[in-house]
Amino acid sequence: MSFQSLVHLSLDSPVHALCVLGMEICLDLNGCAPEKCKSFTVSGSPGVLVDILRTVPAVSREEAAPTRWPLQHPIDVLVKMTSPSSAIDSDKVLVSYYLPDEDVPVATAVLYLTGVMVSLDVDIYRSGQVEMASDKQAKKKWVWGPSGWGAILLVNCSPADKGQIVDKKTTKVFFPEEIKSLSQMTLNVQGPGNTLKKYRLVLHTSKEEAEKARVYRPQRNSSSTFEMLLGPGRHAYTFAPLEDPLKETFYVEAVEFPSADFSGLISYSVSLVEESQDPSIPETLVYKDTVVFRVAPCIFTPSTQMPLEVYLCRELQVQGFVNTIMELSEKSNSQVASVYEDPNRLGRWLQDEMAFCYTQAPHKTLSLVLDTPRVLMLDDIPMKYSLSPGVGYMIQGTKDHRVASMDSIGNLMVSPPVQVEGKEYPLGRILIGSCFYPSKEGRDMGKALRDFLYAQRVQAPVELFSDWLMVGHVDEFMCFVPTQDKSQGGKGFRLLLASPSSCYRLFEEKQKEGYGDMTLFEEVQEDQLLSTGREANSISQLLADENMRKQNNYVEKCINLNRAILKKELGLVERDIIDLPQLFCLEQLTNVPSNEQMAKLLARPYFPNLLQMIVMDKHLGIPKPFGPQVKGTCCLEEKICQLLEPLGFQCTFIEDFDCYLTEIGDFCACANVRRVPFAFKWWRMVPEPQA
Repeated sequence: MSFQSLVHLSLDSPVHALCVLGMEICLDLNGCAPEKCKSFTVSGSPGVLVDILRTVPAVSREEAAPTRWPLQHPIDVLVKMTSPSSAIDSDKVLVSYYLPDEDVPVATAVLYLTGVMVSLDVDIYRSGQVEMASDKQAKKKWVWGPSGWGAILLVNCSPADKGQIVDKKTTKVFFPEEIKSLSQMTLNVQGPGNTLKKYRLVLHTSKEEAEKARVYRPQRNSSSTFEMLLGPGRHAYTFAPLEDPLKETFYVEAVEFPSADFSGLISYSVSLVEESQDPSIPETLVYKDTVVFRVAPCIFTPSTQMPLEVYLCRELQVQGFVNTIMELSEKSNSQVASVYEDPNRLGRWLQDEMAFCYTQAPHKTLSLVLDTPRVLMLDDIPMKYSLSPGVGYMIQGTKDHRVASMDSIGNLMVSPPVQVEGKEYPLGRILIGSCFYPSKEGRDMGKALRDFLYAQRVQAPVELFSDWLMVGHVDEFMCFVPTQDKSQGGKGFRLLLASPSSCYRLFEEKQKEGYGDMTLFEEVQEDQLLSTGREANSISQLLADENMRKQNNYVEKCINLNRAILKKELGLVERDIIDLPQLFCLEQLTNVPSNEQMAKLLARPYFPNLLQMIVMDKHLGIPKPFGPQVKGTCCLEEKICQLLEPLGFQCTFIEDFDCYLTEIGDFCACANVRRVPFAFKWWRMVPEPQA
């Protein structure tokens, strides 16, 4: 519904009114109509539109004569203007009243109009440019989908040491590249200067929404210093009295992503207020124009996206891994960024505590790291000092109860784009691990992080059962790799799943072929085995170990539960899944005080976890399993190559045993990959309704 005011006409003297473009004036015709008059005519000067609702002409006339309309209750005559007036009272409306059967009016009421434009505009059509909306009411809504509309805000993800705060309350210095990330909002006011003097303009939002974003205006005589008009603690700004037309451009940034308590929608309004000449009479709102932004979500990229940059912790103890990943990066044409960490942590935070993702508006796409830190002092986090130029950094607070907690971003994976029962997920779906059912020792992802993931809306999360694992992260039993079969009706990817039964079948085949005496970990030094609690058992010994087989039967059930969920929620069939041979063993939770030890045993890979591979397009960096040697070749490596190389993959087995089963953790925790964003624009999708 349009902003509307009511004007009472008079036959004694002309009436004067201000008409803001986009506003409707409803005329009260009956209040001054002469007695016995039954009809009227109405006309406006060029630039004035008159609309008569819910009635039909009283008298049919020739085209040259004005149409007469019946005077009746109720009748709506609406007046609008199409352009600002050049001077005060330069536009008018005439209403003439007629007696029955008379052709000459007995009286005429005059309404003088002064047209003013007050328009707050944004990139409503998502073209990357600010445009004036053809429909003023459309600016007040934000609509998803390919035919949708509505402006978009980016979160300021600049690391803390970028940008210079001149005055924490009012001004900030932006670097040129940072300015490009801000969304523009323009205010355009046009009309006779003498009229504008009587009114004032207020730019405002709600107190709650003011905490979520900041609105800046460039300071005069400075290209980089900006004054904050609206933001935390400041929800309204009153402009100086207007004497001339005004056109200003504001720059807007969000300060947080959508969350459980924040829908992501922020509205800004500009109000035209008439000030009373009498101090005892309050001011009057004349017109309000409103625009709505949606804060762009945080979007995670799957391993099937092309790699852009690999971040590595270059500690001496993982040097074999580092050298191999640098070679894979060169083959996949991606860059390598070094991250140096203190020897006590050995880069474990690189994947367990953070994820590379991106956020996007029509005018800009920003890569960023989302960090769920486990260290107490946030300023000590090294990643933000190691990022390449243009890569942002955001902290997502979380509660971490123990080292093996699933309350971290590492317990997250993203599927490639999928279609499920006709529903498109063009940005894939987030996969998170949980305990699935309440229990005394159950571990779950923290509520704050879980709610944050659901609030982004564009990658509808799927929860998997991962509490049976030592670390509890979904990447311990699954992985996605890209394929080139989409043109042949394939999915364009394969899901790799850990499979104890596949491993047992392989070992049984080798035993039948006469290789039952071949041992695992033949190339591993005795002290390394001792430190990890592993033994160099032969194939026959493993197959004869009934306790080990029972443990892996349990693991297989847990994986098959997830298999069924993944097939249903991602629209997969068996040909989309490849089973990789992998054994597990059940152990007590490590690295926790005895008083926090859990009674139940948790699954840990028996040999280096093949699923925790680094995917660099067609180049796969796979943990070397140190499996039984058959004719000089590891039978596990041979099996992996048989499964993956026909799909075009090049498998490189990374030999660095100390990374796998020692306190460092699996080697993939020492690296993280920044990948190419999706080509699909998130605002073109239609997400699932919020619960």
